[in-house]
Amino acid sequence: MSAPRLSALIVARNEETRLPDCLASVAFADEVVVVLDRSTDESAAIAAVAGATIVEGSWELEGERRNAGLTACTGDWILEVDADERVNPALAAAIRTTIAISTHAWHQVPVDNYVGDRLIRFGWAGSFGTTSVPRLSRRGAKHWRAQRVHPGLDWTGQEGPKITEGALVHLVDRDISDMLRRLDKYSSAKAADLLASGNIGTLRANVRRFFSRGFKSYVSRKGYREGGWGVLLALCTGAFPLLSYLKAALEPDRYR
Repeated sequence: MSAPRLSALIVARNEETRLPDCLASVAFADEVVVVLDRSTDESAAIAAVAGATIVEGSWELEGERRNAGLTACTGDWILEVDADERVNPALAAAIRTTIAISTHAWHQVPVDNYVGDRLIRFGWAGSFGTTSVPRLSRRGAKHWRAQRVHPGLDWTGQEGPKITEGALVHLVDRDISDMLRRLDKYSSAKAADLLASGNIGTLRANVRRFFSRGFKSYVSRKGYREGGWGVLLALCTGAFPLLSYLKAALEPDRYR
């Protein structure tokens, strides 16, 4: 029996600076597919030089964009990687070992999150960051929901053991200002999703979420071990749902 084929899927928009290193880190895959959403820079040329299959288009919803990439992949297994992420060698080897023996439909992959040059291991929680992502799946097992930010997932088949070797290196933010810009961007997209759903929630519920999610980040996820960075993560984690609600409630015309 031949070894399972692996497709690496990269979804990007105007990522000419970070795309080369990302592509180099997935060169171990049998196929690389790059989905470019409304890109106007040199991303397409960079992907072509790397031998990737390129899918270009325009998608308003993140879920639809990612599903277009899943459809374009032809491997038995698909590894999804964002342009600001890199697969380190230990994870690459673990993925090859996993797909060779797995009887499951999908697996969680460990993540190392960096802000600038600093590795922040603790405090990631909720929709603002995570230390594990379900990025390795059999073709046809995964479907993203039609949402703008952090879309939900529908699965066919059972989850397998989490991969524990290596990590997906996530260059999540360049600095504190970049982190705050991400909070603003994500909460704007989430406000649009809330309005589209017809149920934006209540102020009381989202104030509770501000404190419960901040507590989860700082205490349950041990953000206190990161000093001031843990405080910052807790604030952003708690603020995300509250800020999303406030944008939808106070400025709905901006996000419809």
